[in-house]
Amino acid sequence: MTIKISIDCMGGDHGPSVTIPAAISFLKRQPDAELTLVGLEDVIHAGLKKLHAQDHPRVTVHHASEQVTMDDPLEVALRRKKDSSMRVAIEQVKDGKAQACVSAGNTGALMAVSRYVLKTMPGVDRPAICTIMPNQKDGPTYLMDLGANVDCEPHHLHQFAIMGSVLVHAMEGIARPTIGLLNVGTEDIKGNEVVKATSQLLREDHERGKLNFHGNVEGNDIFKGTTDVVICDGFTGNVMLKAIEGLARYFKMVLTAEFKRGPLTMLGALIAKSALTRIGRRLNPSRYNGASLLGLRGLVFKSHGGADAEAFEWAIRRAYDAAKNDVQQQLADMIAELMPREPQPNATNIG
Repeated sequence: MTIKISIDCMGGDHGPSVTIPAAISFLKRQPDAELTLVGLEDVIHAGLKKLHAQDHPRVTVHHASEQVTMDDPLEVALRRKKDSSMRVAIEQVKDGKAQACVSAGNTGALMAVSRYVLKTMPGVDRPAICTIMPNQKDGPTYLMDLGANVDCEPHHLHQFAIMGSVLVHAMEGIARPTIGLLNVGTEDIKGNEVVKATSQLLREDHERGKLNFHGNVEGNDIFKGTTDVVICDGFTGNVMLKAIEGLARYFKMVLTAEFKRGPLTMLGALIAKSALTRIGRRLNPSRYNGASLLGLRGLVFKSHGGADAEAFEWAIRRAYDAAKNDVQQQLADMIAELMPREPQPNATNIG
C-alpha cells in the first residue's frame, strides 16, 4: 500500500533548505511512500535540482503562491493567505490526495488552519498536540497537550486522555495503555480543581473498563515511563516541552565542553567514543520531533520550527507511521465508542 504525504515546504525557520533534503532522504528509506511538496514551484524545483532529484518518480510538486510566516497572526494565516503552502498541504488531506500532512510552520496558525479546513472529529471539542518522550524503559511516553489549549476544563483533559489512549494503542500495539494525569503530587487531594475533577472522570472510566487510568503522576514520571500517556493542559505541556529541549541541548553542550577541556579528558572521550555516540543518539531531541494534532478529521503533524533536515525527516516518519497504522480510522472508531454521549459546555480554543 502506497502512503501519500503532503509537505509544507515553505514552513518553519529554514523552509525548503531543510524540508526538501529531509523529504528526499525519507523517500530513500521508504520505497512505498509518495510525497507532494507544496510551496513556490520554482524554489522547490531548484531545491530538487541541487539534490539531483528533479525527476524523482515519487515526488509531486504542487504550487502555492503564499507562505505563512512564523510571526503571522492567526487572522492573516486563516483569512488572507488562502493559497499558503500550509493551507494547500492540509487541503491535500481533506481532498483525499494525501493521508497525512507535515508542516514546521507557525503552531497557532497550523492548528487554526487545520481545524478550519479539516474540522474536528465528532465528540471532540478541541484538538490537542501530542508528542513522544524517551523513558528509562527504552519506550516512548506520549505527552499531550503541548500548547494547542492553554486553558482547559475537565472534559477537555478527559477527551485528551481518550485520544492519547487510542493513539498509543494504534502506534505501539498496547491493548490497554496506561494513562497518567500530570499533577503536583500523586495524592488525590493535591492539584487544582480542574485536575481533581478530571481525575474523577478518568477514575469513572477506569471502573467501567473503558480506560486504564493509573492516577496522578509527576514530571519525573515522564522519563521513568510510569505510564504510557501523560495528560496535561497546553500551558503546562508547552513550558515543560521547551524546558526539556533546552536541558537536552545544555547537557550536550556541557558534555562536549568538559571532554575538550584538556588532553586527558580528550583521551577519555576517545576511549568512551562508542558509548558517547549511543548516548547522543538516545538523547538527541531530533529523534522525537513530530507532534500529532489529534482530534481532526485528518492526520496533521507539526515539526519544530527550528528543525534541521534530520529532525524534519523524523516528523515525516511519524506521519508515515500514523498513516501506515491507520491511526485516523482507529481514532474515529474508538472515539465514537469511548467519548461521553452527554452534551458538553461550549468551548473556545484560545491556545
